[in-house]
Order: sequence, then structure tokens, then C-alpha cells
Amino acid sequence: MSGFFVFLSSPLGRLARIIDGATLILVGLFIFQGTLGSVLALVGLVPLLAGVFDFCVFAPLFGLPFVGERLRQTLGQGE
Repeated sequence: MSGFFVFLSSPLGRLARIIDGATLILVGLFIFQGTLGSVLALVGLVPLLAGVFDFCVFAPLFGLPFVGERLRQTLGQGE
């Protein structure tokens, strides 16, 4: 499981979260309009903001730090 968090805290993982979040928002606003689209767009904010601000939302569920810099230190990645 730590390999998953190593990826999420890496620059590529952050970029993937930003792209995934933006995609969910765009799909919600332009493909699924109405209530479903609004919900999908709001859900897309989570990975987008987590990637932009370097947070890992799922890490605390596994006893790991929420903030990306501390997560990398815990996993031995450094900066």
C-alpha cells in the first residue's frame, strides 16, 4: 500500500490528481448537467484541490500524514 502513497505524493501523482479532478469537473458541468453534474463537479474539487495544495486525502485513513511534504518524509522520499 505504501507504493500507492509514494505515487500520490510524487509530482506525477499530484499532476494526475489535478488532471483527474479537472476532468471530473468538466464532465460534470458539460456532459452530465443538472444535479448529477453538480455533484460530479463538487466531487472533482477534492482531487483537484488536493493536488494543487499537496494534500493526500486518503493517507490519514492508513495512519500517514495528510500534508504531502510530511508524507514524503515518512515514506523516505525526501523532497
